[in-house]
Parts: sequence; C-alpha cells; structure tokens
Amino acid sequence: MRFTVIMLAVLGLFSCSEPNTQQDMTAEKAVTFDWQGHRGARGLLPENTIPAFLKALEYPQVKTLELDLAVSRDSLLVVSHEPWMSHHICSHPDGRPVGEQEEGSLLIHQMPYAQVKQFDCGSRGNSRFPEQKAMPAHKPLLSEVVAAVNAYCTEKGREKPRYNIEIKSEPAYDGIKSPPPAEFARLVLAEINRLGIRESSCIQSFDVRPLQALHQMDSTVYTALLIDSPNGVDANLAELGYLPDAYSPYYQLVTANVVETVHARGMKLIPWTVNDTTSMKALIALGVDGIITDYPNLIVEVE
Repeated sequence: MRFTVIMLAVLGLFSCSEPNTQQDMTAEKAVTFDWQGHRGARGLLPENTIPAFLKALEYPQVKTLELDLAVSRDSLLVVSHEPWMSHHICSHPDGRPVGEQEEGSLLIHQMPYAQVKQFDCGSRGNSRFPEQKAMPAHKPLLSEVVAAVNAYCTEKGREKPRYNIEIKSEPAYDGIKSPPPAEFARLVLAEINRLGIRESSCIQSFDVRPLQALHQMDSTVYTALLIDSPNGVDANLAELGYLPDAYSPYYQLVTANVVETVHARGMKLIPWTVNDTTSMKALIALGVDGIITDYPNLIVEVE
C-alpha cells in the first residue's frame, strides 16, 4: 500500500466534537471489527514475508492479513509491495545492498521467480520501523503464504484469517513492471480459486482498471477501492464505475461524513495505515469497520 503525501488537515479525525472520540471499543464491536495486519506485521518483522504474516496471527484480534502482489516473468504471484527489488530493504544474493539506481533493472516482472527468491529483503531491517526485527527473508509466492498460514492455524488451533490482497498496478507499469490490468486480475482470480481462499479474500487496488476487469470476470468477488486522494467518495466511486464491498481511504481522509456516506451506500470502511492508539480510538469512535496497521501489538491497548 503506497504512502502518498497528502497535504491536508486531519479533516475532523481528531477535532471531532463527539464526547466518545477516545473511548475504547465495546465488546460487541470487537467481535466483528476487522483488524488487519499490514504487510503482515511490518512494524515488527520484515514486510510481506512469511514470518511477518505468522507474527500477525499471534494476535487473536487480527482477522485479516493485508498483502501486495507483483507478477514474475513466469506469471507467478509474488508477495511484494514494489514490483522491483527495493533499495531500502533488499540485498543481492551475494549480500550486496541493492542500490537505488539498480531498481529499474531489478523488476520482478522481468525475472523468473527462481531468481526473485534469491534476494534477501529482511536482513537489513527497515529504518522507518526501528522496532522491526531484522532477519533473512525472501519474497514469497502467494501460495507459500497461504500454505504457511494454513499450517500455522492448524497447529495453533487458530481460525484461518481473511486475506486483503492488493493488485499493484498503474498505467506506467503495464507490460513492464506488471501485466496489463485484465491479465493481472485474471491471474489473481485463478489463484485465489485454486488456493481455496476466494471466499475469504478481498481484492483491493488504487488502480481502478484491475478492479473493473475483475468485476467483469466475476462480480461476486469481494473488492475494495483504495483511496489516497481528497476527491470525495462520490467522485472516487464514479471513477471505479461500480459499488465495491469496501472503501479503503488513507486514515486522515476519514471524517464522520465519509463514514456516513460510505455506510449509506452499503460499503465497509477500512482505513489505512494506522499506527498509533490515539488515531485508532478516534477512528473507532467515528464508526469505521476495521483498521489496517503495521503494529498489531497495539490492538490490546485499544480493545
């Protein structure tokens, strides 16, 4: 999930005048509230890796694992936020850190997965997340993640989570950094069906094109529109062209009016990415249906 800088005031999130804006979640709401581990548990372990997803599952409140997809040259679905090897976190197979100038030549869509898997994207840690424990970690396939999660849940007697799967695409990526949107959507639909997670998956994207393609292929698949612009609910939905199951804005775009508008249209409201308890409590008071966070360890302080 991208972090576009939005030069806005908090738009009422923290200035809301209702007296309950800092109340903890009620027991009734906790049952249905959709806490999502962003890229697994990025604040604690390397993002979008199997250890991070299993870490998120240690927290019983987490109902959903949020993750991102790229596509390898051999058309395999790779769990990765960027469709390239990031110079911030990745290292070559020989241990050399990836340089910023190298990213354009280390595109996942131009590599077979056997090559992708050789890169270590965990040992260097992440300077943005000082609590993150560094460890060797590769970019897994979606199928690897599902297999590891299934095994963990069986071993621990834990209910299997849902998956919130982001298609990473934009027009400039087409055919170079990712497949064309319709092909990307087809690959994702085929894989969630093959893995048996279709009914427990949400497919999300900032790019309306793969969502539109997916909706045309199978209108019953649960989808979410990711939002990082202040254009407003109606304008964003008009661009998408159909009513998704969930509306997922940057958390500082959430106001009481946004919540009311989204719920009036029958959608869930799931903001991203919320990493402090004050913001979490304010959003819960506004009536959001879930929260995506890098720090699932903070949930206990809110519920």
